[in-house]
Amino acid sequence: MATGSSTAGHLRAALDGSWRDIREQARKELADERFHGDPTLDYKAARARVLEQMRELAAMDYAKRGFGLEAGGLADPGGAVTALEMVAYADLSLWVKCGVQWGLFGGAVENLGTERHHEYLKKLISLELLGCFAMTESGHGSDVANLETTATYDPATEEFVIHSPTPSARKDYIGGAAEHARMAAVFAQLITGGESKGVHCFLVPIRDEQGADLPGVTTSDDGLKGGLFGVDNGRIVFDHVRVPREALLNRYADVAPDGTYASPIANPSRRFFTTLGTLVRGRISVGGAAAAGARVALSIAVRYALQRRQFSDPDTGEEIVLMDYRMHQRRLLPLVAKSYAYAFAQNDLVRRMHLVQSGQDLDSGAQRALEKRAAGFKVAQTRHATRAIQECREACGGAGYLTENRLVTLKADTDVFTTFEGDNVVLTQLVAKELLTAYSDEVRDLDAMGWVRFAATMAGDVVRKRSGVRQLIQTLRDRGGETVDEADLSRRDVQLALFADREDYLVRTAGHRLRARAADTGPFEAFNNAQDHILAAGTAHIDRLVLEAFIEGIADIEDPEARKLAEDMCDLFVYTLLEENSAWFVMHRFMSVERAKAVRRGVNELVDRLRPHALTLVEGMGVPEEMLGAALLHDAGVYQRA
Repeated sequence: MATGSSTAGHLRAALDGSWRDIREQARKELADERFHGDPTLDYKAARARVLEQMRELAAMDYAKRGFGLEAGGLADPGGAVTALEMVAYADLSLWVKCGVQWGLFGGAVENLGTERHHEYLKKLISLELLGCFAMTESGHGSDVANLETTATYDPATEEFVIHSPTPSARKDYIGGAAEHARMAAVFAQLITGGESKGVHCFLVPIRDEQGADLPGVTTSDDGLKGGLFGVDNGRIVFDHVRVPREALLNRYADVAPDGTYASPIANPSRRFFTTLGTLVRGRISVGGAAAAGARVALSIAVRYALQRRQFSDPDTGEEIVLMDYRMHQRRLLPLVAKSYAYAFAQNDLVRRMHLVQSGQDLDSGAQRALEKRAAGFKVAQTRHATRAIQECREACGGAGYLTENRLVTLKADTDVFTTFEGDNVVLTQLVAKELLTAYSDEVRDLDAMGWVRFAATMAGDVVRKRSGVRQLIQTLRDRGGETVDEADLSRRDVQLALFADREDYLVRTAGHRLRARAADTGPFEAFNNAQDHILAAGTAHIDRLVLEAFIEGIADIEDPEARKLAEDMCDLFVYTLLEENSAWFVMHRFMSVERAKAVRRGVNELVDRLRPHALTLVEGMGVPEEMLGAALLHDAGVYQRA
């Protein structure tokens, strides 16, 4: 990969994180044109191409990292997520296809199944068995607990009967269901002895080797989508399909031949959340891939802005490079800073996931904390991708609208990321609920009334009393003395205090607002009335976690020049968020009007300071030029003036 300076190399090494060797290997392997997308193909041809690309990746061990040794894998969950994140640089359809096969379908088999299901693992790793993940229904997406598909146990034949009882129970938007999948991991309400035991996962064959639907199974094609043409999304309807008792993925619950239900987790809600929690890797991967797409777009747009000229300098008569305009700096460089922030946050998240899923972190609260963080970062990264890619498209003018320059494809392919693996509004609400319940095991599964009652009676500063804060951040938090409005905004302890104060205020006042309304309106109306407030609290929490990850990521950079640039990028990230939320800070008297104006000036000063290093900064993000796939970067001659 070409690089303009050793500084870019140091930045790239820092952003590459713990699995930098895997990233470097992927940069070399995936730069091959065989793995690049072809936007000129129709969706049928695109699907066939992506399947062949996935077969090549399977032969290169991209799949094995995420599976245990007993399945012939490498038992490296962090490496698996990192390697597949790199695939997003090449083609997001290929990334989704791999994620469905090895992350979702394979993850369900390995994490929810037991030894009796191990026979499937080697086959799905090698692609001898193609599968899909059939959770979402036309009538229920984020509300997984109320899926309608049923799996009724018949003790006479020792079989489960999989059935779609209503039109809205149709499995929908399922990657792989339209053409390629032969088996589905189906989430359904388990019924035995006439009693529902909640949502469980079953392995259900859906096609024969020739691709024809099996008896009782009807698949159909979702058809042309807004993007991701290489992914065969489809629908599945079940009409009393019988599968053996062993089709139940039975790590957390099982049904005996006589129909007796047993589970090591007595509480149904806890069992449900434990089941879904084991699949957190998919949500982590979605956020990482979205952020990768944003890095590709910014790498294209910044390089274009360093070549393209527009309008003349009245003093010299020479046309001005786009990146020399203040507003062009303002529209792109803060997004680059956010990309750095989310890259460090993703590295920290993947590290935490690896420790939990490899059995190195056995703390009872680690899995739950991981789920909350994964939900929050997925929201932040996918929203960032949507905004950043659109800004990059506009910043490249007409060239940005040409398919050959990739930005419109990135925009189309990442648009759905804000929705799948959890709708962003619902996930932000999940994060806020965890804050309002202050991590109490006793209240996690409360209904709406119980949650409102708890939130109304909680006491103390839930932000600052939270356990698990690492020493560097704690030291910075403890350093402050004077009021925030008087202190130097470039100091990390002041920045952390502003972010933490905003979060704490929103959490506490959300609780008070719930209490004030609950007695008069009931729990649903109380919650519904405060939903905007609750979502704001969740967003503030996410922002604080990302800032902490950014600060800790910078601490590992040893090269002075690279570290200085990273420090400036962190300041730009902070000042940008403060500017975006300045109305809130002023209205709630966390910041004076004069301080808000200083923040705006600070953004201007920072983008001006970082302008000479724009190329170094995008090179530091680590997307090889060979993988950018934008024709405009190879037409430098057309931007030159005679």
